Amino acid sequence: MKFLLLLHNNPAALDALTEDQRTALMNGHGDFIKTIQESGELIFTQALADPSNSAVVRVRDGVPVITDGPYLEAKEFLGGYYLVECADRDRALELAAMIPDAGIDGLGVEVRPVMFSTGMEM
Repeated sequence: MKFLLLLHNNPAALDALTEDQRTALMNGHGDFIKTIQESGELIFTQALADPSNSAVVRVRDGVPVITDGPYLEAKEFLGGYYLVECADRDRALELAAMIPDAGIDGLGVEVRPVMFSTGMEM
């Protein structure tokens, strides 16, 4: 089964970390990636740019309307994700708990089953 492990960031929580904690967070992602590469569960991962770099496109009466900035103003934002393939939901939850963000107040990892995918067949 495929699952998307969504990393929800909160700038205030990240800003409150010490330099050592930030380094441990980044190194923890490297360790996690290595673990799920070795287990064969990693399909893909990406970190996303800060929402201030976003644009939202809506088409109204056939005309694209582009707004700079995030889709919603919120204190949390999607910071990245891991696409994994594992045996079941329990294993996906276990993997999510291994991501360092899960252990930091104000951050979290959402686990969502993938219902359909295409374009990434290997």
